[in-house]
Amino acid sequence: MSGGLSIPKLSTPADVERLWTKAAPLTADNSSPEFGLDEQCRYVGIVRSPAPADVEQFNSAGGVIDPMPTQLGAFRLYIARPWWPEIWSIGIYGGPSPLSISPLPDVNNPVLTRDDVCDVPACFVADPFMVRDGDTWHMFFEVMNWRAGRGEIALASSGDAIHWRYRQVVLAEPFHLSYPHVFRHQGEWYMVPESYQAGEVRLYQASEFPFHWSRASTLLTGDYLVDSTPFHRDGRSWMFVDASPRREHDTLRLFWADDLRGPWAEHPQSPLIAGDATRARPAGRALDLHGHLIRFAQNCQPAYGTQVRAFEVTELTADSYREHPVGPDPLLAPSGAGWNAAGMHQIDAHELSPGRWIACVDGWRPTVSCRD
Repeated sequence: MSGGLSIPKLSTPADVERLWTKAAPLTADNSSPEFGLDEQCRYVGIVRSPAPADVEQFNSAGGVIDPMPTQLGAFRLYIARPWWPEIWSIGIYGGPSPLSISPLPDVNNPVLTRDDVCDVPACFVADPFMVRDGDTWHMFFEVMNWRAGRGEIALASSGDAIHWRYRQVVLAEPFHLSYPHVFRHQGEWYMVPESYQAGEVRLYQASEFPFHWSRASTLLTGDYLVDSTPFHRDGRSWMFVDASPRREHDTLRLFWADDLRGPWAEHPQSPLIAGDATRARPAGRALDLHGHLIRFAQNCQPAYGTQVRAFEVTELTADSYREHPVGPDPLLAPSGAGWNAAGMHQIDAHELSPGRWIACVDGWRPTVSCRD
C-alpha cells in the first residue's frame, strides 16, 4: 500500500486484523529507525495532512503515524500485530452423559461469537458457564474488551439452551475478569470470576439476578490464583484453584471452608498437582454425576487451552484426596477446522433428563491475520 491514502478507520478488532493482513512486512525502504525490521509491525502506506481526529482514532487502535522528514506534511502509517493471538467462541454440545458429548446435529455452532457482542468492542468470547432459572437459561462468559484491554463478564439468555440472545456486560472492574463461575447456594445466586489481577479470589452476589452483581467477600488472596472452581460437598465448601508460581498452568491447589464466605483453609495434601500442565488447571464446573464427583481439567500441552480432560474424585476428606482419569481422554479436543480448530478448554454440563445432557463449551482458532 502506498501513495496518498486516507487513514483507515479501525473501529473493531476485525478492522485491525484485516489491515494487518493487507499491510506489508517492513523493509529497508518502508521502515523507520524506530521500528527497524520488527516483525511485530507492518507498513500501511503514506498519508498527507491527516485530520487530528483521524490521527487520534488510528493511534488509539494500535496504529502508528510517523512523520517523513523529507516530505513536509507526509506521514507513514504502521500497524502493530494484533495483541490477541486467538479468537475464542462458544458452542453447545450434548450427549447421553457429560463424559460422552459431541456437537449436536440441530445446533449451528458456534452459538455465540464476538460478533454477537453489541455493547463493547469484543476481541473474543470465552469461559462459558450457564444456569437455569425457571424456564430461562442464562449464560455468563468472558468478553475481551478491545478498548479496555481486559476481560469483562457478559450475559446471554435462551429458552432452550440452543438459541442464544446476547444481552449485555453485567460485571466490569478496573482489572481483568474471566471464568465467571455462577452458582446457587442457599437460595442466593453467586459468582466467583477469575480476578487474579486484583490479587484476590472474589465472591460476588446477585443483587438483581442475572443483571446486577455486587462484591460480597474476598475468599483468598495471593499473587496468582486463577480459574477458581468452588463446589459444595458433604456439608463443606471446597474450591479448586490453579496457582502456578511460574504461571505455567501446572499447579492445582485445594481449599475448604465451613461457610462459603470463609474463612478458607488449604487442604493438607495441597498442592494436589505440581509441575503438570496436562491436568492441573480447572476447565469448568465440578460436577456431581449421580454421586460421583467429576473434575474437569485443561490439558495445556503443547499450548494453553488445547484439550479438556475429566477426572473422578474418588476420595475427598479433611485429610485426603484422590482422583483418576475417567471417560474418553481427551474429553474435548480441537476439530482441526473452523471455530474450534486449534483447541478447547472449558465445559459446563447440565442434565436435562435421564440420559440427556447439554453443555456449553468453548474453542479457539488462531487470529487469521496473525498467520502471515
